[in-house]
Amino acid sequence: MSDIILHHFDISPFAEKARLIFGLKGLSWQSVEIPLVMPKPDLTALTGGYRKTPVMQIGGDIYCDTQRIAMELEHRFPEPTLFPGHSRALSFAFAHWSDSAIFQPGSALALGTNAALPDDIQADRREFFSYMDFDSLEDQLPHLFSQFCAHLHLLEDMLADDNRYLGGEQAGWLDILGYFPVWMCKGNIAGSDELLAPLPRLNAWADRVAAIGHGQRSELAAADALATARSTASTASAEIAADAWPRNLHEGSAVTVTPTDYGTVPVAGNLLRLTHQDIAIARSDDRAGDVVVHFPRAGYRVEPQ
Repeated sequence: MSDIILHHFDISPFAEKARLIFGLKGLSWQSVEIPLVMPKPDLTALTGGYRKTPVMQIGGDIYCDTQRIAMELEHRFPEPTLFPGHSRALSFAFAHWSDSAIFQPGSALALGTNAALPDDIQADRREFFSYMDFDSLEDQLPHLFSQFCAHLHLLEDMLADDNRYLGGEQAGWLDILGYFPVWMCKGNIAGSDELLAPLPRLNAWADRVAAIGHGQRSELAAADALATARSTASTASAEIAADAWPRNLHEGSAVTVTPTDYGTVPVAGNLLRLTHQDIAIARSDDRAGDVVVHFPRAGYRVEPQ
């Protein structure tokens, strides 16, 4: 099996989700540091333009979105599981709440209360985070604090049974999903200490999740990751579900795949997989060679070119 490569930057809260999976499963992985802002030519060669962070690479297979990354790592490395107590379906439903209801006000606060943020990052995020009204961001701060706080207190309530983790006594994907906005809050939102101080169960739980760690990390140059993609064939299998939508698509159809929330840059390729769980498209690049780019089905629009 090819090595796991994570294309990310250290301050990315979504990349922290992937890094904690490596820690929970005790995995070794290679880190490719990507730029904080566009352009990202080495990453674009692999993904075809996908804007979000992180991206996981295993040989010639490129995995976009932390939900798809979690699915793949659970498939390849089933123990210890990300889904103790048969919590798989609940975890992926929980992800929608965590990625939107908690993360979106939290990310707006991180941008709106961080006066030291460089201009190039501000400009990049204005284009990327389409759910934010940057022109009125300062006026929205009290409301954003109220929303972020409400969800932090909901997490505190989830821990009221004194279990060590959200799903019981074993850490899992539920905990990583709940934790990453708390990780983002610390050090990135002005007044974070005040926000977290009234939440003793959440703070103790967050310390336990942080202690999971990141597995065994080593550094890799982007050029070496591209060389791996060129020299390693994808292992993805073709499957088009009979009841998949749109119904006029088949294996080999020219399509675009686009996130439906933000960072809505379409990625073009030829359809290889379309199921209720995942999407995969084959594409070719002069620098990356022939690769297959994978997405989760939920949250992504598939359209014929």
